[in-house]
This record gives sequence, structure tokens and C-alpha cells, in this order.
Amino acid sequence: MHTNAYTFRFAAIVTIICSILLAGAATILKPRQSDNIKLDKKTNILASVNIRPEAGQKFSRDEVFDLYEKNISEVVLNMDGEIVTDLKAEDLDPKKQPQLMPLYIKMRDGQADAVVIPVSGKGLWSTIYGYLALDTAYTTVIGITFYSHGETPGLGGEIEKAWFTSNFSGKKIRNEKGELVSIEIVKGKVAEKVTPEEAYHYVDGISGATLTGRGVNNFLLKNLRKYEPYFRKNMKSGEGSI
Repeated sequence: MHTNAYTFRFAAIVTIICSILLAGAATILKPRQSDNIKLDKKTNILASVNIRPEAGQKFSRDEVFDLYEKNISEVVLNMDGEIVTDLKAEDLDPKKQPQLMPLYIKMRDGQADAVVIPVSGKGLWSTIYGYLALDTAYTTVIGITFYSHGETPGLGGEIEKAWFTSNFSGKKIRNEKGELVSIEIVKGKVAEKVTPEEAYHYVDGISGATLTGRGVNNFLLKNLRKYEPYFRKNMKSGEGSI
């Protein structure tokens, strides 16, 4: 029969060995994990401006990075909507640099064709992350993606599905006076809640996910307001200026 001292020594040795193995694995896999995070973000930025693989297909890693390089330009903004030079969007740390914001620009024939902003905030159970693409008049939604969250599968988790996100395309973030009003997810069907003239600012809700929708409503408007100084500075409808 082993003594208590032997048992404790054995448990300590096993714990130390496991800790070393786990630390080593984490160190070895960290570059790959970082690369996967970049891949996921770039895939979703591309998807928000409708650069997607054909139905049933999937872009390879190399295709994603190549398409991103060819189509997307990055800038960094301050809270006044001014471009900050000598900084890369991918190097920003939101916790250490809350006053700086990334902006992603879809280019076409050397001209800005769309802008993409990151959106995030609290849903029901988790922080939801995504990207919202707008036209260069900063008025109409081109697309939206939600790529990371912990909402309930089959309920709030449906926000990432194409059937839901496609409802945002063509919606308006401004009213007739040009004021920022964002897009609101309603409880139920838009047609039952608002007039056809108002419908451009609303999308159908997800059954059983009212609180998730309410969270998305709150953070979409909050995130858009952060970028409004930049939008106002560059609001030259139809010129695609950045």
C-alpha cells in the first residue's frame, strides 16, 4: 500500500507534466489559432460585401487571403472620423486603444465601392460579433454577418443564418431627413408592425429570440454612431469617395 506522501508526489508529478504538455501545445498552436482568427474575420468581411463562394462550395484559406488582398483596403479612424496614418487595423487592441476604430473599404476599379464596420455587443447570453457593410453614401445596407456568439441554437443562434442576415440587404440606416436611425429587428413580421414607407428601417424578428434581437438593435445603433463623424465628413452621394 502506498503512503500518503507517495500519492501526493505522484499527483504533483502528473500535474506538472500535464501542465508542461498543455503549455507547450498552446505555444505551438498559438500562431495557427491567430491565423484562424484572421481567416474567420476576413471571410466575414468578404461575405458582408457579397464576396462569397458558390452555393455548396467553400473558399480555401489561400483564396480568402487572396480575395481579401485584392478587394479590401484597411484604414484606422479616430473618434473624430479622421484617418490615422501609420497604423494597421489588424494591429489595433480595442482594450488598449478604445479611441481608435478599424474601417474596411471594398475597392472596385480603384474606387471605394462599399465600407465595412465591425459591430459587436451583448445579446441574450453572449457578446455577438459581426460586420456591417454600407454603400458609399453611408445610407444603404449592402450586407451583414454575425460570426461569433453564444446565443441559443435554433433561437437567438439563428442570427448567423443567411435567411436572417439577407433581410438586412437594401435596408436604410437613415430617415428622410438624413438622420441616423439604424435598422431595427421587430418582434414578429415587419409588414404587421409598420407602414411600407417605414419598412426600410426594419427586419423580421426571430421567433423566440426577442431579447437577442433587442441586443442587436442596441449595439447596431451604438456602433453606427461611433462611425457617424467619418460618414458625415465623407457623405458625397454617388461619388464613392473615402
